[in-house]
Amino acid sequence: MEEAMELLSREARELSLGSQVERVAAPVSPLRFLRDFVMPGKPCIVTGGIQHWSALRKWSNDYLRAALGDQQVSVHFTPDGRADSIVDVRGMEMLPDADGGGDGDLDPIDGDQETLMFVSAHVQSMPFAQALEAVLGKRSSSNVAYLQQQNDCLRTEYSRLIDDVEADIPWATQALGSLPEAVNLWIGNENSVTSFHKDHYENLYAVVAGEKHFTLLPPVDVHRLYIRDYPAASYAQQEDERKLVMRSDRPRRMVPWASVDPECRHQDKHKFPRYFSSGGGEPFHCTVGAGEILYLPSMWFHHVTQRPDSGGRTIAINFWYDMAFDIRYAYFNFLESCVNKKKNTTIE
Repeated sequence: MEEAMELLSREARELSLGSQVERVAAPVSPLRFLRDFVMPGKPCIVTGGIQHWSALRKWSNDYLRAALGDQQVSVHFTPDGRADSIVDVRGMEMLPDADGGGDGDLDPIDGDQETLMFVSAHVQSMPFAQALEAVLGKRSSSNVAYLQQQNDCLRTEYSRLIDDVEADIPWATQALGSLPEAVNLWIGNENSVTSFHKDHYENLYAVVAGEKHFTLLPPVDVHRLYIRDYPAASYAQQEDERKLVMRSDRPRRMVPWASVDPECRHQDKHKFPRYFSSGGGEPFHCTVGAGEILYLPSMWFHHVTQRPDSGGRTIAINFWYDMAFDIRYAYFNFLESCVNKKKNTTIE
C-alpha cells in the first residue's frame, strides 16, 4: 500500500501539480484562475494582487494604534510561539484539571516513549495598543503574542480597518461563485509558527507587511504526516501574568493532528521516514511577500513561519471561501481511510 501511495503522490505532481508553486502576475482573469488553479486544486501566488490597497501604505504601527487603540482584540499567547501544535509535556508543570483531577491522564501515544499532547494557546482580550506592544516584545512577559482569531475577526474586532482593504478578492469571488465566508486578520512576529494542518476552505491569503513562508503538501500526501489522535490541552495564565502552564481539557478530548514538524530534530527523520523520503515527491515551499496573495486550495496541508518587516511585525489577511464538497472530497476521505486502516493494522 505504501508503494501505491508514493506512486499516487508522484503522478499527482507529474500530471497536475508540478514541482513548485507557480507565480502569476495580477490582474488574473476569473476564468484562468478557475481553469488553471481551482479545478486542478493547485496553489499559486498572485504578485501585485493587492498593491492598490491603502493598507500597504497606511498600516504603520502608529496608524494602527491611532485607529484601534482602545478596541478590544483577541491575543493568543504561548511560551514559544507554537499554538495548536504537538508538545512533549513530560516533566512540564500542569495545572490541576477543572474537575480537580491530577495531571490529565498523560499516557504515551501509540506506544511512543514521549508524552505528547495537542496544546492550544491561551486567549486573552485586551485593548489593541496593549496587544501590539505584546507582539513587538515590549511587555515584561516573555510569552509570544499573536493577534488572530479565526472567526471573521477583520469584520468584527478590526472593523475600523475595513476601508483600507477590499471586502473580497473580486476575481476569486467570481470564479468561486460566492463571497468569503470569513475574513481574518493576523498580526505576529518571527516567533509565531503554525503547525501542519488543513482547512475545509478555499483560502486567499494576502500579505500586507513582512513575509510568510509556507511548506505545503497536497491532500494525496496525507499518509506522510502521521496524523494521530492526541489528548487536548491548553495554556493557562498564572496570577503574575508572566508564566504560562498547561491544563488538560476536561472532559477528555482527542484531537487528530499531524505529528510531523518540518523544523524538527534530526532523530525525528527516523520517526517519520515517509515525510522525509523523496519517494513521493518533495514538499512545496514558497514565500509570500507584502502585496502578494497565496491561493491555497482546500484540504492542502500547510506549515507557516514568518519574517517581520522593519516595524517588527507581519500582517496578513486571509479570505475563506466555502469549499465544494465534490468528488475530490470523496477521494480524500477514501485515501484517509486507507491510511487509518494501515495505521490500525500494522506496526510502523
